Amino acid sequence: MPGLPALCLRPRDLRRGAFLTLLFAVSVGAAAATGCWGGPEGGPAAVLASAGEPEPGVPAPGTADREAVERAAAEAVAEGKSGKKAAQEVVSRSGDRWGTVYDQGEYAAFAEDLDGRWTGVGLWAGRRGDGRIEVDRVQPDSPAARAGLRAGDRLLSVDGREVSGLPVADVVARLRGEAGTPVVLGLSRDGAPLSETVRREQLRADPVTVRRLAGGITVIKVASFTRGSGERVREAVREAPPGAGVMLDLRGNPGGLVTEAVAAASAFLDGGLVATYDVRGSERALYAAPGGDTGRPLVALVDGGTMSAAELVTGALQDRGRAVTVGTRTFGKGSVQMPTPLPGGAVAELTVGTYRTPAGRSLDGGGITPDLAAGDGAEERARTVLGGLGVGS
Repeated sequence: MPGLPALCLRPRDLRRGAFLTLLFAVSVGAAAATGCWGGPEGGPAAVLASAGEPEPGVPAPGTADREAVERAAAEAVAEGKSGKKAAQEVVSRSGDRWGTVYDQGEYAAFAEDLDGRWTGVGLWAGRRGDGRIEVDRVQPDSPAARAGLRAGDRLLSVDGREVSGLPVADVVARLRGEAGTPVVLGLSRDGAPLSETVRREQLRADPVTVRRLAGGITVIKVASFTRGSGERVREAVREAPPGAGVMLDLRGNPGGLVTEAVAAASAFLDGGLVATYDVRGSERALYAAPGGDTGRPLVALVDGGTMSAAELVTGALQDRGRAVTVGTRTFGKGSVQMPTPLPGGAVAELTVGTYRTPAGRSLDGGGITPDLAAGDGAEERARTVLGGLGVGS
């Protein structure tokens, strides 16, 4: 069986060659409005796949020309201007929906996110259509939660600097910092101004939680595919009662590391294809490890917040007849980005291809239609499905 791509991401790795990435967005509310995405603190999250040198080729429609981006950054730096800003202008004009440019600090934060840890205040922020920045979610027991921040609060300023209209990545840079340092947040709630001073902390999210329902049904909730999450899923399946059904809850999962997604799929498959992807026309494949539990009844719960790596898992389990999918149509993020180091230290993420399910379906833009439609009652519908299979009835 071909080996899975090696994954790692640190800014210094870019000096050793280019790494293929699948950029996994995080904030559905922000994207629906503007195409800008955010993770913890609104920061980026991504998936790395196989290593290799960038391959030549003419950019496809709706993608940015790597050489043009590099040239713009170099010219700006030579003139004493911002290489990041110049590169971002080229990317924006290209129509590359998922293309973006990070400075060194943002890219370092990006690496932290993949480990499921970051230094910040514990909020997820998104930019709305009118440019305002809102809190999408607050992590429990975080500095933001202890200060009373909540979803729907409008973020007006960070340390006295206005953030409305800024790209989410720029807001991230202002929220992040050294653990223990204070940050003053200017907010608005229901039209009333608020000001909160919080101290940044080293935070960590638990990407996988497990609970048991009546009848032995095991619910495995995967919030994101950060490092270690794939093995956590495999452990949960091994520890589930013999013969009992499993609900794999991928609702609201924005994606993460593709190797972790493949490891999670491997918990339910005995080898075989998980997905294919292309880089400027060169096709590659991802395979499950052998030895997964192929007999246990399985339902995958999905919704409009199920994205990227989570869609990759869903598509593999659905195409291979391993799971009944329940919920609503998934988001439809299946494009591949490649990071390019730029003069001045910035890094550009540019779209170079797409990935497909084992049956050859492209998920980009269309998403996955579940086998059974269900909204708020998706979990109860899943229990009914498992009951029909003789589980938990």
